[in-house]
Amino acid sequence: MVSTVAERVASVQTQIAAACARVHRPVDSVTLIAVSKTHPASLILEAVAAGLRDFGENRVEESGKIKPVNERAGVPLTWHMIGHVQSRKAREVTRHFRWIHSLDSVKLAERYARFAQADNVMLNVLLEVNVSGEATKEGLEANRWQSDPAQRADLWAAVRQIVALPGLRVRGLMTIAPIVPEPEQARPYFVALRKLRDGVANDFPVTDWQTLSMGMTDDYSIAIEEGATFVRIGRAIFGAREQVQDKAER
Repeated sequence: MVSTVAERVASVQTQIAAACARVHRPVDSVTLIAVSKTHPASLILEAVAAGLRDFGENRVEESGKIKPVNERAGVPLTWHMIGHVQSRKAREVTRHFRWIHSLDSVKLAERYARFAQADNVMLNVLLEVNVSGEATKEGLEANRWQSDPAQRADLWAAVRQIVALPGLRVRGLMTIAPIVPEPEQARPYFVALRKLRDGVANDFPVTDWQTLSMGMTDDYSIAIEEGATFVRIGRAIFGAREQVQDKAER
């Protein structure tokens, strides 16, 4: 039975390679983000020792682990904010993270841009979109963008404003698929995100739009088959935790 972080990392990497092979993608086209959540810094360092360099958190309160992990890692690490962020916590996010996957409003984008300029940094951001239409999901509404002119107009207006902000580099899109009984049932949502990416890339060529952050512990192989470039994996690497798992990586 797989029991150590290193063994779990190896198992996930094997599954990533297999998914890439099925659709003839190079394995290095997918970045594995290990999502530690409430797990301690010691386990993150085990993942570093196993070769991982990208780590995600879904809560700003978990950022206290970043400095000690960076100091002990011995190699540069990249930190990703993957969870929903309240506007009042935007300042802390810009201090600790250089990738933000969960940008879901113009208001929040404007705050990030202001803080990024103050710190003279460039933030890589992904627009979180709700392609399923679930009321419990965060993100810019995008479940009917092809059939509903009003929704498309609202979404395109938000994109237009965000890509024009200084201090932010829009790199692509992120979504969270619904919880489904079988991983294959998540495929339509990943296809939808890819098609939306193609749509905004065509109309807003000012940025590269290459990044698709989609796929988590239960469905990342399907996401990779549909074009994921970031997969957000928590439980399959760090094991289960006692608390109810959050939406950004279940």
